[in-house]
Formats: sequence, C-alpha cells, structure tokens
Amino acid sequence: MKINLNEITKAIEEQEYLSDMETIKYADVSRSKSKLRVHAEKMVHEVALALKKGSLMQVQLVLEGKNPITFALETNIINLPLANYKKLINFFENEEEVPVKVYFETASEYVNASKFRIDLLLTGDELVADEDKATDLLTDAMSEKLKQIRENEKAAREAAKAAKEAEKAEKAAKKETKAKSSKK
Repeated sequence: MKINLNEITKAIEEQEYLSDMETIKYADVSRSKSKLRVHAEKMVHEVALALKKGSLMQVQLVLEGKNPITFALETNIINLPLANYKKLINFFENEEEVPVKVYFETASEYVNASKFRIDLLLTGDELVADEDKATDLLTDAMSEKLKQIRENEKAAREAAKAAKEAEKAEKAAKKETKAKSSKK
C-alpha cells in the first residue's frame, strides 16, 4: 500500500483510520512468550486486514499493572506516532507516493528516558505477505521490551535504594560531625 502526504494527513486529522485497543493484566503475559504470541497474532492480523482494505491502523495492547505498558502497531510513512502527524510535512512532498510501513511502539515508565520507543517492524506489504513472520517478529520484540523494562525497573529500584542509603549515611555523618564539634 502506498499513500501520499495529503492522503495520510487528511486520514489522521479526520480520524479515518481503524483503531483497536485491548487491555489485559501484565501477569497474563509477562512470563509466557506463547501467551504473548496470541496477542501479537491478533494485532498483526488486524493490521493486515486494514492494509488489505487500504486503511491505516492503530492497534494497542495495554498491560495493566503497577507500572502499565502499552504496545502498539501503527501504520505510517515514517517512524512518528500518528499523534505527531503534523511533522510529516518536514519529510515528504504533498503528492509523493510512499509505502506504508508498520511501526512497533512501546510506552512505559521504564522503557527508556523518554518513556517511549518506536521501531520499524516491517513494510505494510511485507506484513500482508507473511503474517506469520510478522507475528514472530512482534512476539520477539514485545518479549525483548518486557525483559528490558524489567531490567530497567530493577535498576531504578536499586538506584533509589542506594540513594536512600547514601542520604542516611550523609545525615549520620553530619550528626556525628555536629556532635564532635559540640564536645570541643
């Protein structure tokens, strides 16, 4: 599928794209790649159907929990979330036909410093041609992001604990210094 800047801008502005969101518990998929694959397969299939119909698509999987995570597939012509569509004019001419691509997005407090990551999954044509390959790629990508988020969350907890301990030690040292100076 190809689209030009005018068409994609109009479709996004007028919300003429398909959208779906599913919310599940983080614990349902956090340690099971096979359960994650079931959701990845559904997401890929929805995007494939939209592309076959000539539509853009945004499909989200929200993992509820203490620190929610949102995975999304979005069709676009560049690695920008649909919400940032106004920036597309910086990259394309109005009538320039460009292939639609499928981007994998992750939003989480612990994914990185910006709390958001976007990666190219496949071109729209590649996804439509091989949904199994796309499902495998998406499953692996979601699994890897979950692992990365867990590691970053653990590191943040450890850093907070170390900072708290350092603060305690600093207060104790100040107290001791104050006590020594008052004895003189």
